[in-house]
Amino acid sequence: MLVHIPQVLTGAQLAECRRALAAAEWRDGRATAGYQSARVKDNKQVPEGHPTARRLGDMILSVLERHPLFLSAALPLKVVPPLFNSYEAGETYGSHVDGAIRPIAGTPHRVRTDLSATLFLTAPDDYDGGELVVEDAFGPQRVKLPAGDMVLYPGTSLHHVRPVTRGRRLAAFFWIQSMVRAADDRSLLLELDAAIQQLARTVPENAAIVRLMNVYHNLLRRWADT
Repeated sequence: MLVHIPQVLTGAQLAECRRALAAAEWRDGRATAGYQSARVKDNKQVPEGHPTARRLGDMILSVLERHPLFLSAALPLKVVPPLFNSYEAGETYGSHVDGAIRPIAGTPHRVRTDLSATLFLTAPDDYDGGELVVEDAFGPQRVKLPAGDMVLYPGTSLHHVRPVTRGRRLAAFFWIQSMVRAADDRSLLLELDAAIQQLARTVPENAAIVRLMNVYHNLLRRWADT
């Protein structure tokens, strides 16, 4: 299941990201790829642990810690600090699957990559190509979102980034270990939570809301690991 999370960053936050990344150090993106992925990866990345990456990543995580849709969809337990990539002049990333376990650089911690996230930092009119293509049960899903929007998708998915043929595509990307491992269970909880929130807005006094919240939290209690 792909989840589109709109307007994660404000215009001012996007401008700050682009200013900082324009002056950042960029290296070959294959440095963070596994053996198989490195064969099909052709992009640039800000090095892990770089001060610019840490500062911008902290800003993004601070926003997401308070974002209702992200919290409901991901049910995050651990999050890998965001990395930043750039595609231009024919750069691409061929079909691959993200590694199941991701280390957090400079720490002994490991994160199971239940969910992958891409946060678009460049307006879609500023570049051609560059679509994120995710394989799911309904076939290939092409994703090219407004600047500041983010997509969540299962870490188990085969995916690729189509070549950029004009302009430059900037994005943040990272991985989440969810409290709820199974994607189907997370999808059910997301749908149930969305229904509860809709009822709370339209018929706030309806007694069914409390009963549905009871179901939601009992399912979460059954499925979640912390």
